[in-house]
Amino acid sequence: MKKKFKCEIDCANCAAKVEDAVRKIEGVTDAKVNFMMQKFTLEADDASFDEILQKAIAAGKKIEPDFSVEI
Repeated sequence: MKKKFKCEIDCANCAAKVEDAVRKIEGVTDAKVNFMMQKFTLEADDASFDEILQKAIAAGKKIEPDFSVEI
């Protein structure tokens, strides 16, 4: 399943770091964080998508405390 979300992130460097961290989560097929558009795209297993999304948000907040995703 692939879903796009509105997100808030402060800089392009942070976006790249969050993207890398989310891609390392088990079950994630692909992830993109677009700083300019303030968009977060997550592609992950259908069965556990919501759980993976929560892990992705938590990973993003560890790197950038202001990172937020509108669900």
